[in-house]
Amino acid sequence: MTTRVFRNARLLTMDPALGDVEHGDLIVEGDRILEVGTGLQVPAGAEIIDATDRIILPGFVDTHRHMWQGVLRGIAPGHTFERYMENILGDFGPAMTPQDLYTGNLLSARAALASGITTIQDISNIQDSPAHTDALVAALQESGMRAVFAYGKSFPDILAHGTVLPDDTRRVRAELLADTSALVTMALVAEGGSDADERANAALARELEVPVARHFSSRLSAAHLRDIDALRPGTTFIHGNGLGAEELAVIADSGGSISISPAIEMIMGHGYPMVAPALARPNLPVSLSVDVEVTVAGDMFTQMRAAYQAGRHAQHADDSRTGVTVRDILRMATLDGARGLALADRTGSLTPGKQADILVLRADRPDVTPVHDPYSTVVLQMDRSHIDTVMVAGHDHVRAGRAIADSSGLLRDAARTARRLGEANTSAA
Repeated sequence: MTTRVFRNARLLTMDPALGDVEHGDLIVEGDRILEVGTGLQVPAGAEIIDATDRIILPGFVDTHRHMWQGVLRGIAPGHTFERYMENILGDFGPAMTPQDLYTGNLLSARAALASGITTIQDISNIQDSPAHTDALVAALQESGMRAVFAYGKSFPDILAHGTVLPDDTRRVRAELLADTSALVTMALVAEGGSDADERANAALARELEVPVARHFSSRLSAAHLRDIDALRPGTTFIHGNGLGAEELAVIADSGGSISISPAIEMIMGHGYPMVAPALARPNLPVSLSVDVEVTVAGDMFTQMRAAYQAGRHAQHADDSRTGVTVRDILRMATLDGARGLALADRTGSLTPGKQADILVLRADRPDVTPVHDPYSTVVLQMDRSHIDTVMVAGHDHVRAGRAIADSSGLLRDAARTARRLGEANTSAA
């Protein structure tokens, strides 16, 4: 079993009991965090890594991304939400083969890992056949990242056949994603078009013993879901724009969480991001997510800055709001993301016993030195270029600033797929 010791780092553990550790040591044994502290005794035979002028924190957690769209990255900079539904989901989605989806998912996963995201919830609203599903899951499993595969119906399939999830979910749970301790686990995108559909999808989630994610806004009601017995405990409510205090209380009381995609919400017109009101609600995990790479960058630094800007702006507009801090934002990007996905027992903080999902950032460059407040540095000063090491369950994906995986073949596949899709869908611009 490999043991590594990171020496003399600035540790942002995100564990309330451990706090921050100056000149700290972090010991990783196999796939686990063994010990955190200062002046730790080095186990015999361990690899010692000088982490002076490095900031070490848990890997970022992205709680909502449509990963299959990785191969369409940047194609829709000016789309409204309505145009996105018509063009990306309505035109491009049906044109994509299982191999295209495999390429898109793996490309998105590799990009996430290269940017310090170690855990992701793939809101996979593209299940048009078992072959599509198998390809998507295979890409996640090959990537080596920690992922929740949230099975969802495609937009055209919903229009044609309604919102009840199909029987193939049972096959996926039993044959592909049966192990709840694996890196890739299962959830359902359970969004019903009627009360009967909502109850049917909630019952399926109970039967399969998997969590639920759903897009949500003030046009919907968590209280109504509760009243019709369709509110699953621990649901990830995506966006949540315009939700009032009573609705947020219902979500919090159900053990649910809010996933905010601040950059997309402001660009596509979903509504103002719920950063300030959601953070003001006790016992409600609030997390960050990329949403769609067709419009925004697939990294957490972009989302953290957008969230901080949105939260601060809301505070200026209403001085009765609780101030949003850079510590709040980094917690959203790490521990609260893990809490929202029910993965806080294994990731989200540098807690001994948890799996070693670790991000090492370089703080020895002119663009970030001196570091007065490491939270401010990470949230507001850093970007992907500062990444030194990315580790998932003790396995390196980036080391010394370089990705471990060879993506040359993947990039060729992505380029071919993009050319074919672009030629077939000239309405994308």
